[in-house]
Amino acid sequence: VQLVESGGGLVQPGESLRLSCAASGFTFRRYDMSWHRQAPGKERELVASISSAGSNTNYADSVKGRFTISRDNAKNTMFLQMNSLKLEDTAVYYCQARWGSLNYWGQGTQVTVSS
Repeated sequence: VQLVESGGGLVQPGESLRLSCAASGFTFRRYDMSWHRQAPGKERELVASISSAGSNTNYADSVKGRFTISRDNAKNTMFLQMNSLKLEDTAVYYCQARWGSLNYWGQGTQVTVSS
């Protein structure tokens, strides 16, 4: 089982990034997926989630209207489009796969928003 995040980087406030999470080693289309983030000195928090078929999504209040979660089950990949980035979005972003009691995490990708 492997989840590999990519797309992080250093951007200025107001700019955009698109994160990807490539999955392998399990039946991706069965799993609910989510993005989490952890800033220095803070607990990991849920950013956005998407159901297995992609029909239901949920967002943290702090990112509603700015971030969009999506998935492509044919390509075993999940995405997080992040627009209008703010300084407080700086964190390591992790993807998670969940199905029943099964739970997998990626290694994370750093997003830094700085002027």
